[in-house]
Amino acid sequence: MLRRLIAIGFIYLCTAIAWWILAGVTSSRTHQADQGLRSRVVQLWGAPQSQQPPAVKVVRHDTSQVETEVNGVRTRKTVSRRVTEPVALDSSDVRAALGLEHRQKGLLWYSTYKVRFDAAYTLTNPHRERQVVEIALPFPAQKAVFDDLRFEIDGKPWLQPPTAKDGRITGTVELAPEERVTLRTGYRSQGLGRWTYAFGSGVSEVRNFRLAITTDFRDIDFPEDGMSPTRKEFADGGWHLVWEFRRLVAGVNIALVMPEKLQPGPLAAEIAAFAPVSLFFFFVVLLAIGIVRNIELHPMHFFFLAATFFSFHLLFAYMADQVSIHVAFGTATVTSLFLTVSYLRAAIGGRYAYLAAGTAQLLYLVLFSYAFFFKGLTGLAVTAGAIVTLFVLMQLTAPVNWRAVFARVDHEKFAGKPLPT
Repeated sequence: MLRRLIAIGFIYLCTAIAWWILAGVTSSRTHQADQGLRSRVVQLWGAPQSQQPPAVKVVRHDTSQVETEVNGVRTRKTVSRRVTEPVALDSSDVRAALGLEHRQKGLLWYSTYKVRFDAAYTLTNPHRERQVVEIALPFPAQKAVFDDLRFEIDGKPWLQPPTAKDGRITGTVELAPEERVTLRTGYRSQGLGRWTYAFGSGVSEVRNFRLAITTDFRDIDFPEDGMSPTRKEFADGGWHLVWEFRRLVAGVNIALVMPEKLQPGPLAAEIAAFAPVSLFFFFVVLLAIGIVRNIELHPMHFFFLAATFFSFHLLFAYMADQVSIHVAFGTATVTSLFLTVSYLRAAIGGRYAYLAAGTAQLLYLVLFSYAFFFKGLTGLAVTAGAIVTLFVLMQLTAPVNWRAVFARVDHEKFAGKPLPT
């Protein structure tokens, strides 16, 4: 009995090492691919976007007399220098519509999105004389495409057509004394992972601000460095989120993180790393049932059963980037169960194969692995399974004479011979 347990333990240890190698290889495949694939997704779709409000400033040219002396001769000349004065926005009415589109590359899903941005900013010439005002709207990302771009002042022509350069679009307009105008801007674009409305670096003061975001997805998430909405409501399969402030002084921004799909690569690696726990429960249950039913499995039986367990994770890891993760899981499940049941049916008998081994594998391999599909519930599922297993084993083996079980080998060895006195 002891030699048999040592052999089974050796098989278990070798299989566990193989699983840890598979988990490491899968993680390596995932991270190495991510380094190249993420840059390709950014080039094809766009980078995470962070939109800032327009920078407004009064531009004027001051002249001054400068006296210079050359070879003892003093001369005066008039020097003009460009002076800028920042102007605060009177109000901001911003709207953004986000549409989620997941894209799979290899063993990873990327959360890409389309955004429709529209905003109306009001500003006032703070002086009692006509001034030239320069307005510059930063683009939310360097590597991005902007369609249907609008950048206009209500009822006012630009002094010169706005130009897009150095990551922003800039225009100049002449305003009458204390004249108030509205800048309307908007575009359609696309990005990756996260959309941010940034007030600026450091602590900023914002007056009469309103941002409304609509989404076509339900699973919203706000980063730790962002503000939660002041109002939100569920509508049309998504959310309507509103941030509204009369006078805000803040050093944080508004951001929304796109929901992620279950990642095939990390999931396959986690399930493979956890597999030794599943196999341990499976072996213990088979040994207990064998003792109670007087069915003796040879260590070679355990070797092939461990191989059927390993086939599940191997097949799942290499199918996850080719088909749907649920199709890969289902295919691996059917394959592994078929191998186990058909093998034990031929080796032991149909009833034991279907009821004992098949049920145990379905519980400890399939259901334990499927628990990883639900974040935060894996530990609870495994704990519940372990407690139920403990209860069943205790009830099943309670009548067993363990002294006789461990002495069975010696008894069989000396069967038919008189025991020494």
